[in-house]
Amino acid sequence: MEILYLMIICSVSLAVIFLIIFIIGAKKGQFEDDESPAVRILFDDEVKTDKEIETPEKNEKE
Repeated sequence: MEILYLMIICSVSLAVIFLIIFIIGAKKGQFEDDESPAVRILFDDEVKTDKEIETPEKNEKE
C-alpha cells in the first residue's frame, strides 16, 4: 500500500512539472506558428519549380 502512495505522489509531481513546462513554453510563444512549417516546404518546391520552368525558356529565346 505504501508503494501506491509513492507512485501517486510521483505521477502527480511529474504532471505538475510538465504543466509548468507547457505554460512557460506557451508564454514564450513557442506554439504560436503551427501552420507555416508545413506550408513552407510547399512554397520552397513551387519556387524551385518556377525557376526550373523559367530557365529553359530563357535558353530557347537565346
